Amino acid sequence: MNSSGIILDHTGTPFPPSSSMEAGPSYEGATTGRLGEWGLNIGGPTNTLYNSITTLRGRSRDAYRNNPLARGGIDSFVSNLVGTDISPRWQLDNAEQKEELQELWNYSAAEMDFYGTTDFYGQEEAVCRSMITDGEVLGRMVDVPNDYILPSGDKILVPMQVQLLEADHLDPAYNDISPSGNEIRYGIEWKNSRRHAYWLEQEHPGEAFLTGKSMSRVPVPAKDITHVFRPLRPGQARGASWLSPVLVKLREIDLYDDAEVVRKKAAALWGGFVYSDAPIHGRNVGAQVTGTNNGQQSIRLEPGTFPVLKNGMKVEFSKTADVGNNYRDFLRVQFSMIARGLGITYEQLTGDLAGVTFSSIRAGLIEFRRLCETIQHRTIIFQFCRPVVNRWIRTAVLNRVTTTISIKEYLANPRRFQQVEWQADGFDYVDPVKDRIADALDVRHGFNSRTAIVSKRGRDSERVDKENKADSDRAESHGLVYDSDPGQTTQSGALQKVEEVTIANSIKD
Repeated sequence: MNSSGIILDHTGTPFPPSSSMEAGPSYEGATTGRLGEWGLNIGGPTNTLYNSITTLRGRSRDAYRNNPLARGGIDSFVSNLVGTDISPRWQLDNAEQKEELQELWNYSAAEMDFYGTTDFYGQEEAVCRSMITDGEVLGRMVDVPNDYILPSGDKILVPMQVQLLEADHLDPAYNDISPSGNEIRYGIEWKNSRRHAYWLEQEHPGEAFLTGKSMSRVPVPAKDITHVFRPLRPGQARGASWLSPVLVKLREIDLYDDAEVVRKKAAALWGGFVYSDAPIHGRNVGAQVTGTNNGQQSIRLEPGTFPVLKNGMKVEFSKTADVGNNYRDFLRVQFSMIARGLGITYEQLTGDLAGVTFSSIRAGLIEFRRLCETIQHRTIIFQFCRPVVNRWIRTAVLNRVTTTISIKEYLANPRRFQQVEWQADGFDYVDPVKDRIADALDVRHGFNSRTAIVSKRGRDSERVDKENKADSDRAESHGLVYDSDPGQTTQSGALQKVEEVTIANSIKD
């Protein structure tokens, strides 16, 4: 091939073009006729966001502040993704170590927030909301002094906290060479094609004061940062708002609906019009003169009045403009497209449950919940929860907070203590009776375990067992028998044979 792109043979003679080359692209979607230049941008996974990420973030935040659809849809998504919590359950063979870590975490989770305004699970909610609205969020894991005093006045238990930072701290337009010679792209320093450090604005650019500190960037090691975003392309370094595909439609539909409201309001301002073939003279009988309009007197009608008009005068009442018969159907189609683009159901976006059947809402929820589980485990847990807990365990052991785990034992095999199963808040049953019967049948026939069913409900099986044992012991100590105790009653509530004999003997005695 020469410099002109013409294919030559070994003698330098151009090959004749084949029929397939002359015919153009084999795929209709690759043609450039009626499709024009659409979709011909083949920029990299992050470069395509370079000029848009800040604008998308700002418009998405505005939509969340002012658009009821955006706010309701995002809040619904967050409540399903996080719920009350996504909590860790340690999977250790040593019962003492497992119990200590679990109890220590339960106390420490309330002290995790750097700002002291929420607990770790509240941070999960904030991370999820920022990830949807802004596309990404940063968590900085900070080591604090052992004697650090919390706002409550208590000494911190495990000297570590997480400081959540909005993506504004990481300027996507900051591209440079670091003092160590590494390349900085999109605010991230790279070494050997891996994240090495994050160059963060010390203050939020939107709240910066006129000080030297607010105008400077500092490098933070990548090991101290949890960068949470949903990567849609391999190698993607920054995240884009989840509202990106629907921002324009949200804006246009909002403007359209506002225009309809204003149109009806303007039409409703006029009760009617009095007109005549001749100029109006004299006084108005039976009505109150409230002012003039273009030199003509205006009349306000009141209940119980009978205005008398002069000869030649007529009244025509205004006809309030309606939105049309297709208004509701039109908006429903638009809302359905917005819901689909965001990833939630129409009912979650609008709160409109009219016409919903059990089958339709069940089918929609099953697909939506599968999406939620994917995001929970692949993004929220992997990028935020897991790094924080791993760092927390290391901090707790190295600072001798644990009594059952020595530093030597931990350093010998740190991953053994990082075996954590994350349990999300369980989804409510769509049909509680049928779903519970199905769960019971799965356990009875060996298709599932009690532990798995309890975990699906967001509970800890060991804790449930302890609660059941405590309830059983308390009932027995008071001589109580409940239908919920399978050791005493059948499924129909009848007493078991052994219990019947015991009661019968006690009566004879």
